[in-house]
Amino acid sequence: MAGLRALIAGLSPGERLPSSRELVQRYRVSPVTVSRAIAQLSAEGVVIARPGSGTYVAPRSPAAAEVIDTAWQTVALADRTVDTASITDSLGPPPAGTIRLDGGYLHASLQPERALSAALARAARRPDAWDRAPTNGLAPLRAAFARIVDSEVTAEDVLITAGGQSALSIAFRAMGGPGSPILVESPTYPGAIAAARAAGLRPVPVPMDADGLRPDLLAEAFGMTGARLLYCQPAHHNPTGATLTPERRRQILDLAKAAGAFVIEDDFARYLGHSAPTPRTLIADDRHGTVVYLTSLTKPAAPSLRIGALVARGPVLERLRAVRLVDDFFVTRPLQEAALELISSPGWDRHLRTLAVSLRQRGDQLATALAQECPQWIVTRPAGGLHLWVQLPPGVDDLATASAARRHGVAVSAGKRFFASEPPAAHLRLAFAATDPAELADGVRRLAESVT
Repeated sequence: MAGLRALIAGLSPGERLPSSRELVQRYRVSPVTVSRAIAQLSAEGVVIARPGSGTYVAPRSPAAAEVIDTAWQTVALADRTVDTASITDSLGPPPAGTIRLDGGYLHASLQPERALSAALARAARRPDAWDRAPTNGLAPLRAAFARIVDSEVTAEDVLITAGGQSALSIAFRAMGGPGSPILVESPTYPGAIAAARAAGLRPVPVPMDADGLRPDLLAEAFGMTGARLLYCQPAHHNPTGATLTPERRRQILDLAKAAGAFVIEDDFARYLGHSAPTPRTLIADDRHGTVVYLTSLTKPAAPSLRIGALVARGPVLERLRAVRLVDDFFVTRPLQEAALELISSPGWDRHLRTLAVSLRQRGDQLATALAQECPQWIVTRPAGGLHLWVQLPPGVDDLATASAARRHGVAVSAGKRFFASEPPAAHLRLAFAATDPAELADGVRRLAESVT
């Protein structure tokens, strides 16, 4: 690409580039590489491709005569900021060669790429593939999500969203007023903290233990704050991996009902169990419309399959639908069709079975390496999810550890990102599903070397 750009820089606007065959011979690359380079340059406006004629240098834009003064925007925007610190890496993008133990998605080797490609191809061939989709989503896809949740949930209770993060943003803005408190587990998913603050809500942390959210402290938090929203992840919690016990499930629903509060149940890990089936949803035990449920196909499939769902009963569903309508009218239909094709195919169940085995193996592999290289660290081994939660020894700083690890060629997530207030101890979240399994042991070795 650099050579081609240099070639274009030496030509005049309107001058014709050498043919694709000549470029293949000149740069000793494949015709596909040349085609992709021309397409990229055409998209950038550097060249103009004329079918049957050739590719020509585009007219060059005149240099800006002066620097635009945008200082006035600081006054106009005032303090209406969106805090993304919890969901962005303060250390910047890892350099090439870094072992990624900080990822939140499946490694390419775990994604059902063939099934995804086939599903997208079938969806694109549908005669109505590019028609407008209903605001609530395609009826068959809503019915499929309803079956995931509970036998008593119907397609009419489901709203299709552009992934789980979109579902969170819609729910927070629809259900909470600016300045109002929202109770969250401590620690919790950083994307939820960011979405809540962007919606003007005030996250209030409620501690948890190995069995999940603590009902005694939840009761105190409801009483002290008057909160009408609770956000939680009952199954394979991110980052700790904890799963709510049956007794606590009942207690949390009872406490929320007594407080007149909604429970936003984030079931991101529905398909990420390692051995035993993932416990049933909270909404399946809810008979009062207390629970608003969300899930997504992104985590068990691929990062760009941005298809999720919100499930609710009662007037709150219309509120959620109104926010989604104002946001973007509907989720793109071809992607909905592709998602439906994927989860309706026999290959989907096979993928999930294979994925469970792979996740269990990788989790065990990472835990074993940590026990060997960092025996003083306390490692939580979950029954599902994509990560291990590691407590560091007293006196060790997680941000400093993450920074040192980066210098040794391994990226990890500092635990502070997962707390809405001061953390009780230093932690790391280590991903075992986001990298090649052959690199897990080496990643832990580099991590151990960085703290010695």
